[in-house]
Amino acid sequence: MPARSIILASRNPGKLAELKQVLGPMGFSIMGLDGLGHIPEPEENGLTFAENARLKALYYAEATGQWCLADDSGLAVDALGGAPGVRSARYAADRCPSGATRKDIDSANRQKLLETLRDVGDEKLTARFVCHLALADAGKIIIEACDTVEGVICRREKGNNGFGYDPVFFLPQRGLTMAQLPPEQKNLISHRGKALRKLAEMLKKTAISS
Repeated sequence: MPARSIILASRNPGKLAELKQVLGPMGFSIMGLDGLGHIPEPEENGLTFAENARLKALYYAEATGQWCLADDSGLAVDALGGAPGVRSARYAADRCPSGATRKDIDSANRQKLLETLRDVGDEKLTARFVCHLALADAGKIIIEACDTVEGVICRREKGNNGFGYDPVFFLPQRGLTMAQLPPEQKNLISHRGKALRKLAEMLKKTAISS
């Protein structure tokens, strides 16, 4: 397969690393937005993960003139009616000063989530991570993929791996949080890892990467 560049519509280093692990061996050159200078961000006004992934993919494909892969993902907690949902990355925006680092924002998001769920019974803490991927060329969506992983929210943070809500997302079948898994194990079961593998298979089957 010839090398081809794909822009990831994100400045999140964790997402970029996961994408490189899956698509890098297929011969793709992967770059995040940080390597492209200043490109104004689009307004993520979609009501679903799919809508936001599509609008970001199309926007950055047009802005860069290259294939662009957009990921919209987040945490859906049943006791909160699916929240924080599409607002997962900005859940605690009101608590974060301008210029806050991604690490500080993630920490604020987790703290707000645990505070919100403080009086919810353990049996009602079921949740899932959702990931929707959209790959776009200028003016059109090429392929899309979506997947989830089920778990429960734990009462305190555990583990130092991963990012986002990983330290409070407990996997009963593993007896660990997502943040306690080594990266290679996380990618085998995570919502993003599964969606990326689906997308990779679509690339192979459609032969659009040849």
